[in-house]
Amino acid sequence: MTGRDRIVVIVVAVVALLGAAWVLVVSPERQKASQLASQVAAAQTQLASAEGTVASARSAQSQYATAYASLVSLGKAVPPSDEVPALIDQLTLASKQKNVDFSAISPGAGAGAGAGAGAGASARGSATSGTATAGFTQLPFSFTFEGTYFDLEHLFNKLTEFATLTTSGKLEVSGRLLTINSVSLAPGGGNEPGKSGGELTGSITATAYVMPPTASLAGANGTGSPASAGASPASSTSAGSSTPAPAIVKVNP
Repeated sequence: MTGRDRIVVIVVAVVALLGAAWVLVVSPERQKASQLASQVAAAQTQLASAEGTVASARSAQSQYATAYASLVSLGKAVPPSDEVPALIDQLTLASKQKNVDFSAISPGAGAGAGAGAGAGASARGSATSGTATAGFTQLPFSFTFEGTYFDLEHLFNKLTEFATLTTSGKLEVSGRLLTINSVSLAPGGGNEPGKSGGELTGSITATAYVMPPTASLAGANGTGSPASAGASPASSTSAGSSTPAPAIVKVNP
């Protein structure tokens, strides 16, 4: 065997060894590395998804207090039951603040379509303007107040501001949501003891609302306990509502 032949044999042997090393060592390791890379990519995807879920949960947690407060305010504006005594208390307090006598409350025959000029003016910017939302039970009322023209005007404005929506979209609630349907003024109180000749009797027909009993909303009644609530708004008729006793209630006899 010549030297050239020996070189050729050595080269072939080296190539064979390298091929065997590739097949036995390098190739399996590359396959393992490829599989590990796929597993790492899948793990990174799961990690990104988990981080997104955690971020959403933290955002919801940070907004919980605000959302719960909004639900409580909504329950104060539209309670799950008639709550007429609470409405009387709110009207009495508002009347005292505006130096007006709240004399009577009685159930109305229904929500009137028309409104007086005073009602239209006092409803500007109020959440009570417009038609009733779907699913809410309507409770029509008639209220009677006695006071001067300007005091009555201030009171009527305050009644429409019990529940208002600000320009920023924030709901502000200080009492029951009321839709003022009509307002009428008449001379009154001039000949009664303690009444001045400039006082008027103001009569209001208004509509309050009650949550439908189709859903449960925790904290909607303003006390933190579960209360009935509705999800979709539409006007409803007063025939199906649970109205107060059909009698005039004298507040300030």
